[in-house]
Amino acid sequence: MTTIEGTYQILRRVNDYLMEEGREPELTIQLVGQYKSTTMQKGLFTIHPDALINEVEHTDLVIIPSVHGNMQKILADNEQMLNWIKMQYGKGSGVAALCIGAFILAGTGLLDGKTCATHWQFSELFRQMYPSTNLMDDKIITDENNIYTSGGAYSWLNLILYLVEKFVGHDIAVLCAKGFQIDIHRDSQSPFIIFRPQKSHEDIAVRKAQEYIETNVQSQISVGELASMLALGRRNLERRFKKATANTVKEYMQRVKIEVVKKTLESTRSGVYEVMDKVGYSDPKVFRAVFKKVTGLSPLQYRSRYNREFIDYTAN
Repeated sequence: MTTIEGTYQILRRVNDYLMEEGREPELTIQLVGQYKSTTMQKGLFTIHPDALINEVEHTDLVIIPSVHGNMQKILADNEQMLNWIKMQYGKGSGVAALCIGAFILAGTGLLDGKTCATHWQFSELFRQMYPSTNLMDDKIITDENNIYTSGGAYSWLNLILYLVEKFVGHDIAVLCAKGFQIDIHRDSQSPFIIFRPQKSHEDIAVRKAQEYIETNVQSQISVGELASMLALGRRNLERRFKKATANTVKEYMQRVKIEVVKKTLESTRSGVYEVMDKVGYSDPKVFRAVFKKVTGLSPLQYRSRYNREFIDYTAN
């Protein structure tokens, strides 16, 4: 509901800004659906679209809102919509998906072989359902062949601003950013990601490797050591690990260690050297580089953002 109403509000304001500057409005905005009315939030809200999909012959841009629930059921219930989106794209329309609306977009087949973003909490499910799509976990926005996606939760606002800039102009996008108080420069959802070990697979050897990594977080473990412990060849382990977890063994080790560091920085006053030692890093330069690669922030920036003792809510 938020992505529908919010997008509608911002795009209408685009036309207002244009008229305030003595220019003609550039956007014709329609809410389009399969049915004349749809209830949401257990009947709390009812949406009445401006038009049904069979009444819209062509549009320049289709924006798919975020959707929640059983994804397989959602796709089945929206089969007509999926076909309509695919048809519009074939006629030259751009297609954008907000947050987990990416599941609907992927259901059309239009994301096959393309890059995509969605909410990081749904990345494992997305990869299971759409293995041929290149999911970019950390991205706020992707733009490829007139197809656009956004990262999780309220990062859809950044995609709407991006589309306003692309279709209307930078000056109006800046006005929207200021009017709606949106950080126009956000480009990564890395600082928000909570790493959850991907264990919904059937590879017992890989699961044992994951558990060993997680219970020996202070140790420096080599891939060869893991392979020997599991009586597997190194290349075989690497291949199976990547297939099961969507991470290389090295990436997984880093993510597990950095997640421990993040929690420590959020809840204690520990210094960088203390948290390094806790997860087995001895070189500060290497540690900081890995931490920034995973989170998009330095350790001190992360602590100042998420540790209550370091947050100044009254700062000017």
